[in-house]
Amino acid sequence: MLVQKLRLQRGWSQQQLADLSGLSVRTVQRIENGQSASVETMKSLASVFEIDFKQLQPEPEMNPSNVDDTELPDDGASPTASAYHKEVLAMRYVANLKQFYLRVVCYVLTMIFLTVVNYMTSPGYWWVIWAGLGWGLALGLRAVRVFGLVPFLGADWEKKQIERRLGRPLK
Repeated sequence: MLVQKLRLQRGWSQQQLADLSGLSVRTVQRIENGQSASVETMKSLASVFEIDFKQLQPEPEMNPSNVDDTELPDDGASPTASAYHKEVLAMRYVANLKQFYLRVVCYVLTMIFLTVVNYMTSPGYWWVIWAGLGWGLALGLRAVRVFGLVPFLGADWEKKQIERRLGRPLK
């Protein structure tokens, strides 16, 4: 997530970072999703961000057993593990929201195109409705997930399930 944070601070797209570092976009995506990378890849990213290579070491897992304030980045914005965790969750939410909006735009443009094709080829039968309903349903389900519209499967539900499995309340 540090690579993503640094990239967003500079206002770069994943493609721009890939071009600047000589990596593929897919490699940048993998690193931002938390997958490991080679030393050469990390050195390339460090040079692009103009930071020390050691600063790009993988961040520790955020669980109560291994979090202490010395492991957190010292950027002044996240003085506690809780604040840092909230920052990571916010970044993930914004990424999911962006992806959802891109899917909506793709849906609208494709449906306009298909409607024109449907009108030109067979104006008597509107088959485009079936494509719109199927894809629209999938998009609606994605919206429910992104915006958390199902309260019984939200964060509170997850917390209760974890506490039930652990047999103790979470801190």
